[in-house]
Amino acid sequence: MPHVIALDVRLHPGKIFAILLASVSLISVGLFVSRQWWMPAAAARHASSLDKLIVWAMIDAGIAFLLAQLALAALVWRSRVDTDARVVPFTSGVRVAVVLSVLFISLELYSAATLGRRAWGSMFSVPSTADRVRAQVMGQQFAFYFRYPGRDGQFGPIHVEKIDASIGNYFGLDTKKDEASKDDVVVAALVLPVNQPVELILSSQDVIHSFYVRELRIQQDMVPGMQIPVRFTPTKIGKYEITCTQLCGLGHYRMRAYLEVVSASDFEKWIQAREH
Repeated sequence: MPHVIALDVRLHPGKIFAILLASVSLISVGLFVSRQWWMPAAAARHASSLDKLIVWAMIDAGIAFLLAQLALAALVWRSRVDTDARVVPFTSGVRVAVVLSVLFISLELYSAATLGRRAWGSMFSVPSTADRVRAQVMGQQFAFYFRYPGRDGQFGPIHVEKIDASIGNYFGLDTKKDEASKDDVVVAALVLPVNQPVELILSSQDVIHSFYVRELRIQQDMVPGMQIPVRFTPTKIGKYEITCTQLCGLGHYRMRAYLEVVSASDFEKWIQAREH
C-alpha cells in the first residue's frame, strides 16, 4: 500500500496568539495613519508649534508601540512548551531591551526639550506688548467669569470678603471706594479681537480648574492663590468653547463658557457698549 504522509497543520495556542497580536497591531497603526488630522483647524499663531509637537509624539510613540508588539509576537511565536515544566531564564535580550529603552526615553526627552520648549515659550515667554488686550479669567465651581480693565487700563483690586455670586460680584470689586474698579467690565463670555496680542490672567476661586480651548491649542491649570498669565494671538474669527479639564467637583461636566474672536472694530463696539 502506498505510504500516506499526514501533515499536522495544527498551530500551538501561543502561535495563534502571536498572529493575532501582530495582526491587531498592524491594523491599529494602519487605521491611525489612514485617518485625517483629528484636531480642529488652528485659530492661534502659536498653534503650529504645538501641532508639530503632537505629530512628532504620535509618530515616536507609534513606532515604539509597533516594534514592541511585533517583538512580543516574535518571542511568543518562537516559544515552546517545556514538558518538564522547567523555568527557562531569559537573559540574552535583557541588555538589548535596556539599551533600546534608554534610547527611546532619550529621544522623548530631546523632543520635549526642543519642540516642547519652543511651543511652551510661544505662550509663556513672549514679552508683553503695549497694544495687547488684557483680561482676567476667574474659575469657580462651576463657571468661568471674565473681567476687562476698562478705559483706564487698570484692574480694580480684589476684595475676597466682597466676593458674592448672588449679586454678581464674582471678582470682589468695591466700585464705591476703588476708582480703578468703576469701569471694569465683568462678563460671562470672553470676546477678543483677531490678529491682536492677548494676555489672559488665570486664577481660581476655590479648587484647581483648567482653561482649555482646543482651537487655540491652550490648556492651562487655574490654581487658587496664583495669577498665571497666558499670551497668544488669535488668528481666526469664530466662536470657540472653553472647557475645564480638571475634575473639579460634581458639576464639572457643565463647567464651560465661550470665547468669541471678532474683528477689531466689532471688539471696540462691544467693549464700549459695556463700559457705559
